[in-house]
Amino acid sequence: MADEEATEVNPATGSPFSRRYHKLLQRRKNLPVWADRTKFLDALAKNQVVIVAAPPGSGKSTQIPQFVIEAGYARKGKKVVCAQPRRLVASALSRRVAQEMDVKLGEEVGYSVLFEDCSGPKTTLKYLTDGVLLREAMYDRMLQSYRVVILDEVHLRTLATDILLAYFKDLFKSKSRSDLKLVLMSTQDELKKLKDYFKGSRIVQPLPSLHPLEIIHSQDPVRDYVDEAVEIVSQIIVSEPTGDIIVFLTGKEELERCCWKIEKLIMDLGDRIGPVKVIALDSSMPVDMQKKVFKAAPPATKKLSPPIDGVIQHPPSLVGRKVIVSTEIAESSLSIDGIVYSIDCGYTKKKVYNADRHVESLLILPISKASAQRRAGCARRSAGGKCFRLYSKTFLGRNQPQDSPEILRANLAGSILQLRKLGFQDLLKLDLMDPPPAETVLQAVDTLKCLGALDDEGSVTKLGELMSEFPLDPQMAKMLIESPKFCCSNEILSIAAMLSVLDKEAADKAKATFMHMNGDHLSLLNVYSAYKLNNGNSAWCKSKFISQAVLKAADNVRNQLKLIMDKLNLTQCSPNSNSSNIYNDIGRALLAGYFMQVAKLDDSDSYVVDLHPTTCLSSRPAFVIYHDFVFASKNFIRIVTDFPQEWEMQSYNSPLMEISGMFPWSDQLLLPNKGAEIHIEGEQENSLANHSFEIMSESVLTEEGRGLTATSDGQMDRLRSGTVVDPVAAAIHVGDESTCSRRRVEDAR
Repeated sequence: MADEEATEVNPATGSPFSRRYHKLLQRRKNLPVWADRTKFLDALAKNQVVIVAAPPGSGKSTQIPQFVIEAGYARKGKKVVCAQPRRLVASALSRRVAQEMDVKLGEEVGYSVLFEDCSGPKTTLKYLTDGVLLREAMYDRMLQSYRVVILDEVHLRTLATDILLAYFKDLFKSKSRSDLKLVLMSTQDELKKLKDYFKGSRIVQPLPSLHPLEIIHSQDPVRDYVDEAVEIVSQIIVSEPTGDIIVFLTGKEELERCCWKIEKLIMDLGDRIGPVKVIALDSSMPVDMQKKVFKAAPPATKKLSPPIDGVIQHPPSLVGRKVIVSTEIAESSLSIDGIVYSIDCGYTKKKVYNADRHVESLLILPISKASAQRRAGCARRSAGGKCFRLYSKTFLGRNQPQDSPEILRANLAGSILQLRKLGFQDLLKLDLMDPPPAETVLQAVDTLKCLGALDDEGSVTKLGELMSEFPLDPQMAKMLIESPKFCCSNEILSIAAMLSVLDKEAADKAKATFMHMNGDHLSLLNVYSAYKLNNGNSAWCKSKFISQAVLKAADNVRNQLKLIMDKLNLTQCSPNSNSSNIYNDIGRALLAGYFMQVAKLDDSDSYVVDLHPTTCLSSRPAFVIYHDFVFASKNFIRIVTDFPQEWEMQSYNSPLMEISGMFPWSDQLLLPNKGAEIHIEGEQENSLANHSFEIMSESVLTEEGRGLTATSDGQMDRLRSGTVVDPVAAAIHVGDESTCSRRRVEDAR
């Protein structure tokens, strides 16, 4: 057998397979999906659309693409592509598959995610994000370079995935790519819906090979699930057998608080326990930081007794462990070896767009039953495990069966522009699996018209064509395109890159170190400029309390955006350093893209917001451009830059500037009736007395809405009580009965 292995040649490279290949091959054959290899390939040969329904951990994400390659579908210049909802998953899977195929990553197997491409002319199997695949379809309507397209994690129903499903259905209906095969991979959750959507499709259901799982529910409501999770981690480390731990929380702030508490716990326990590595995992982190979750747990530092009949005999507390504290990103696709314990808080953060208010909110909501199953399943992918649910069976019984599709709760402006580029004209008649409300579509079209991306007939303008070239939201894309007019495109490139990669905490730390009196955008520009002047030195970053990984990611994003500007012949220039208008030039470019996100001083009793305590502004401004909206103990606008009153009267192709001009001058900040991205966060201390104003009692949120969004002492009580049947639907209509808010809208009209 050893001689056979030594002489067997890898057809992809022409070299003998390595010993590692044969070792990994044996592992592959033990995966549940392997038993159905022949059945799957037979279905693929006879059908244009094949649906593979299997639970996470069955091996479908790594094995199905290899089955397709091994069957010879990647010939005559054609490729096989596998689309994932998340960039971390796409890059991680490509690395794993490259190892299993015994090839070099970036050659026969590669990946492509936003602002990063690791593939080449020899690539026959490519993993990418669904968003990248959608952009490829915009420029190659027939996807001529692909023979088989695999859409993975379809049950997550991301916005890009739903649009791709409609695109492929339309493509197959036209019979213009009868040779193209589509494989849809999902859990059982969406099986019937997918079968009904793609008539005549074939279903392959590998039998799961699941390890035993014990699920433990909390009997009483948990007031603070972060503290409760830390307590359970402590119990596992001290008294449970070997195995790594994953904790599911809702967002970055909870992750940081939980990690800090666990690390403090580890210090307090001292040498009574073995080494423990705590790792946070969030989608906003640079990929290099996310990859840490795949590293093995630290080895035990003390000599341990050898296993007897495969059973570990040493005390559990001496074992080396890894504790991953994650958002929902780790629910599926990511198979992290060694996880035996899962701790589920029962909540997640979802973006919900309110078309009436033109506001996108990031809300903490109960997870679906399907999500709860996925979180529990993380504990039994490699061995038997335990799942600790920090909620009761009654609580779970009230939750929705499935997650709400993103297309029903998202701002569709960017997607509408993509659909226009794909050739879909009548958007209201587009055959989507779950069509969004007509009002949401029309509002998105109106936004694109305000930005100048669509003309009065709804056709894509020359400006819209340019905007669609950038993998950014339409407002940021327009800001970049307009920046050469103000001779500050180099500076706007840097600001756009920083805004694209910075999470809240990193942005606040960076601004605090390099404050600029005119606002936060210029402070972020200062950070990036200082980073480049210091050649990205790690010691310098550490001394300034700035993440080198984040700034490296920003530098990469900037380089990619620069290439797009070069391709579009957009001039890259900077203001004269001696010019007194340098900050005005940058401010005008910001306003050219974000004129729908402007606040001004006003004396009305509605839509009142405060400047966020972390702002760098040194004086009370009359007008500000803001990047996002924060729900906390007060309503805040965050990442702001001031601009003079006379700019407000200039036309930026938007009626909103006229609306805000109607409001009288006063000592309150007014948020105009359009455009905001809202985040729900914990209590914030207001440290800038000169910039804070009292929030009026009748604001955008009603008392019903406050129950949905509270994150302090009354956290989630209303949701636990069962009075909210559909939390996403309720969130979409938050504040609809606010009399003063409605009056402001009517007055503006």
